[in-house]
Amino acid sequence: MSADVFLSPASVQDIAELRQLYFEVYGHRYPVPLGSDPAVMRRLMTDGTAHWLLARTAEGALAGSAVVQTEPGSRIGKLVGLAVHPGRRGGGLASRLTGAVCEEAFAGGRLDSVYATVRVVTEGPQHVVVRNGFRPLGLLPNAVEVDGCETLALFARYADGVLERREPVAAVPERLSPLLTAASTGTCTDTGTSTGTPSGPGPRTTTGIDYGDTARLPAHLGPAPSATGAEPIELIAAPAFVRRRFLERFPGAGDRFFPLHTPNALLVAADGDFEAYADLDPVAGSCALLAVHPRPAAVSGALEALMTTVTRAGADYAETLLPLADTAALEVFLASGFVPSAVYPAMRRIGDRLHDYVVLSRTSRQIDFRTTAVSPLLQPYLGAYLSAWTATYLPLPEVSR
Repeated sequence: MSADVFLSPASVQDIAELRQLYFEVYGHRYPVPLGSDPAVMRRLMTDGTAHWLLARTAEGALAGSAVVQTEPGSRIGKLVGLAVHPGRRGGGLASRLTGAVCEEAFAGGRLDSVYATVRVVTEGPQHVVVRNGFRPLGLLPNAVEVDGCETLALFARYADGVLERREPVAAVPERLSPLLTAASTGTCTDTGTSTGTPSGPGPRTTTGIDYGDTARLPAHLGPAPSATGAEPIELIAAPAFVRRRFLERFPGAGDRFFPLHTPNALLVAADGDFEAYADLDPVAGSCALLAVHPRPAAVSGALEALMTTVTRAGADYAETLLPLADTAALEVFLASGFVPSAVYPAMRRIGDRLHDYVVLSRTSRQIDFRTTAVSPLLQPYLGAYLSAWTATYLPLPEVSR
């Protein structure tokens, strides 16, 4: 049981034990430096941007770890590094750690939400976050390389009153309809638990987000112009240079928004029409397209070439984050094979209002859901993704046969 363990903040003296814990839980497969790179771990523990809790037995043995990572200005945290020693599983410790670290993160009033990307090889991790007030936001197929190519589920937990200050969106592209319908599913779930005593909202929570008044605009863009024969996209993998260039192109904090990601690669059009900034992670096999200069729609007609370059660099999965209200940018990516994967309500605060964002993803690998354990709360998102993928990659005459 988790009652015989004690929670305390992590310190740099714990790094060696923590690395051993993550190795025992994940082996060599853990794709996040938080559990393997001592320099990264030390920085998170000392720079004030992370809430990191450990669980120890009465004898002092390390039993578990959980982190909420934040960054100045974004008002968003990410639950990462949740690990429970194999000998301590089944007693509710994961749920207790999750509840405690999230309560600590929200206590200062500096966060509007905390999100988590959860593995779906089993249903257990999904239940852990739901018991602690997280709601499902979508599925990210082939998002990470752990035990092979795995799908992740996106969940978020909100501070009180945040969802009531969302800015409405009048209209969105029609291809977002399945995703928004899934998000509007008002499923009520019991957040009580028999496997721990997490802090969280009341005993029940409604996961649906109302998109009933949002109009669906029929697509008016055809397929993106072919990049065949175009000059290949140039990839500049020089992290320090890329970060300096990124800040030059986007000097104001309001001009850049992709929380908890830092660009380390630059994708440049041969004709100079655009610069795309990316967080490229060949170890995890993923790439996040963080920003495009001068504007996201500037990549129209070049996304095929851009994806070819990203794949050759070792990333089989790419995603981007766009405002739900930015119809022009959404249509460019939708016309280039990106699939609506998740919607993040109230993600960004501007003034006293909060704005919804959409995660669009694309993978160059075959998607295989046979080993995916999707809980009932995620089932609407699985159906939405399959519907959107079919609309993107299977022509209507082919489907009708």
